[in-house]
Amino acid sequence: MKQIATELPGSMEIERGAAPDKGARKRFDRIYETLRMQICMLDHPPGARLREEDLAEEFGVSRTPIRRVLVKLEAEGLLRSVHGVGTIVTDIDVDELDQVYQLRIELAELVGKLAPIAPDEAKKAAFSALLARCEALMADPDPRKFTVINMDFFHLLNSLTGNEPLREISERLYYQTTRIWLKTASRLERYEKMLAEEISIFHREVADIVAAVELGDLGSIGHIRRSHISMSFRRLRNESLR
Repeated sequence: MKQIATELPGSMEIERGAAPDKGARKRFDRIYETLRMQICMLDHPPGARLREEDLAEEFGVSRTPIRRVLVKLEAEGLLRSVHGVGTIVTDIDVDELDQVYQLRIELAELVGKLAPIAPDEAKKAAFSALLARCEALMADPDPRKFTVINMDFFHLLNSLTGNEPLREISERLYYQTTRIWLKTASRLERYEKMLAEEISIFHREVADIVAAVELGDLGSIGHIRRSHISMSFRRLRNESLR
């Protein structure tokens, strides 16, 4: 099983009810984000069992922080506890995610409406750099790189709103759906062609949003994002029916 780098120094044992210090919180976030990434990359595929003791050894921490991370991932729908079995990575299906996608589509426009944050020069540069990564990816398509760039793009977009509840809900829904493309596409005979097509479509989305960012038109960004999420879901549904 492929693994993303997970070397985390020290232990983050936290007493129940005690306020975690900044170092412990940072380590917790790193473990959580790494495990979430591994699940979304299908390094831990649907149905895989995650054992606390194995993860504790991998991350160099006790089982207590691992348990806290697993509980959070379970609350977010990426894991489930099975009596007598343990913690299992949840399966994903296009039809079951229909309502999640519908909500993501509706929330997309709110980025430009609820506490919008005008992009400064640093933010504009970050969007431009991401567009350059997309252009490089078109020349050398790779599903894992595509997934990572897509995640980075989501977080960059999410930083354009200062509405914390919107950011939190959008992030949770995004990670519930982000695995579905890799799972669906990897089972298709036209996988390589589909990958190239999706990267090309994604590049157009990023290019349009970069243009809107340069103009400071956050309203347009929301409309562009909404359309692409909707079309992406429709393509996935059509492919799953073939």
